Amino acid sequence: MAGFPDELTQCTGFEWDVGNAEKNWEAYEVSRGEAEETFFNRPLVVAPDAGHSGREIRYAALGRTEEGRLHTIIFTVRGTLIRVISARAMSRRERRIYEQAASKE
Repeated sequence: MAGFPDELTQCTGFEWDVGNAEKNWEAYEVSRGEAEETFFNRPLVVAPDAGHSGREIRYAALGRTEEGRLHTIIFTVRGTLIRVISARAMSRRERRIYEQAASKE
């Protein structure tokens, strides 16, 4: 998939900032488990989030949970760990992008 970061294929787990995990639950009702689960289902659409990348490269991932919830996950890669920054439901625009990718599989 174009734009899929090579470093993501080397990841072995997740790293969480407690504040971000709590914020994702309180604001969007997305648990740590759901956010992580999104990375294991296909399709998973990943693109650099250049507008929000500063000291480190951030990515946006569009994916779904086992229950079919559609999520946008903003993350970075630190070493071999995925560090989730934000997890929320997809916007309409993001759903269209995701559905187009799913129709190609």
